Amino acid sequence: MPRYFWETPSWPNYSWNQDALIQPLALVRELQERLLRAMADLGLDGGLEACAMAVEEEAIHTSAIEGERLSREKLRSSIARFLGLPDAGLPHTERAVEGLVEVLLDASHNHAKPLTKERLWGWHAALFPYGRSGLNSVTTGTWRTGTMRVVSGPYGYEKVHYEAPPPERIEKEMEAFLSWWDGTRDRLDGIVRAALAHLYFVTIHPFDDGNGRLARALADMALAQDDGSSNRFYSLSSQVMKERAEYYDMLKSTQWSGECTQWLAWFIGCLGRSLNAAEFKLDIVSTKAAFWWLHRDQAVNGRQKRVIDRLLDLGRDGFIGGLTVRKYMGMTKASNAIAVQEIGELVQRRMLRLLPGTRSRKAYEIEWERGNGPRKSLT
Repeated sequence: MPRYFWETPSWPNYSWNQDALIQPLALVRELQERLLRAMADLGLDGGLEACAMAVEEEAIHTSAIEGERLSREKLRSSIARFLGLPDAGLPHTERAVEGLVEVLLDASHNHAKPLTKERLWGWHAALFPYGRSGLNSVTTGTWRTGTMRVVSGPYGYEKVHYEAPPPERIEKEMEAFLSWWDGTRDRLDGIVRAALAHLYFVTIHPFDDGNGRLARALADMALAQDDGSSNRFYSLSSQVMKERAEYYDMLKSTQWSGECTQWLAWFIGCLGRSLNAAEFKLDIVSTKAAFWWLHRDQAVNGRQKRVIDRLLDLGRDGFIGGLTVRKYMGMTKASNAIAVQEIGELVQRRMLRLLPGTRSRKAYEIEWERGNGPRKSLT
């Protein structure tokens, strides 16, 4: 008896109830259109800033889903370099972080280019530039050659949750996947296609490691093809991370059966929730643009701009306890004397103000009253 859908004669022809998806899709389409208009209103500089924020969140959380923690500062350095944004004072980035950013940006910026096995191999090699994942060796530049199982539990008592197709089937399976990718672009709803691409690819699990990250990159590429925008303004992986348990449950149940209505409904809902979160992010970008326009005649150095940008990114209530000299030193690697001097300059220029109730220990916040702060809630 077949244990998994890929072992059945119906594979890979997934089925679903289209009627159950009509309303959820309509709601997400409305959010998409509203946010695309908001992106257009931001202009070139604001659009790049929003894209940088979205790529940062995507990189952080697509890695976190797999249990890997990345440095935001190093990510910003890589993203700034790829997008042509200022990167003065940002730390040097490791090749693996550079590779992840390159994959995410290639998937969205070059969404119109053909998807080939060589391109996928290149993405995989970029994720593992040293040929290792932790203590394990990872073969790059080709499909996996070994058995792939998802297991849990202590050594000797492992529980197998899923077993992917055997390695001798991978070449044929991926040829079929790439043919499906090319053939469905104009035949399927773009959001449904993105959800199916993720499910189909991760079910095959064609690589030794990194399959989840690449499946999410493919979903993002399909969404970029759907909305026709190279600049991403939301992070699907950020929402997936919040719903990680349900994400894995949905994948597991669908890999046993080719009926995927529940998976599609969850994916569409997750996308909608990520679009809702993006609305606040775009508001922050708009606020930052207004803040820097207001202070366009003020000279600030790279350290000061980085700290102000970080405070603006977090909004009115995001930087708990306010900005202190110690936090400034940690964010910029400046000495105590320089931190005191540079904070004082920002206060004098009315870019920062003393946080009420902190005169004894001196903590600071953005001087919001000279401009409009970000909204506290969404409508």
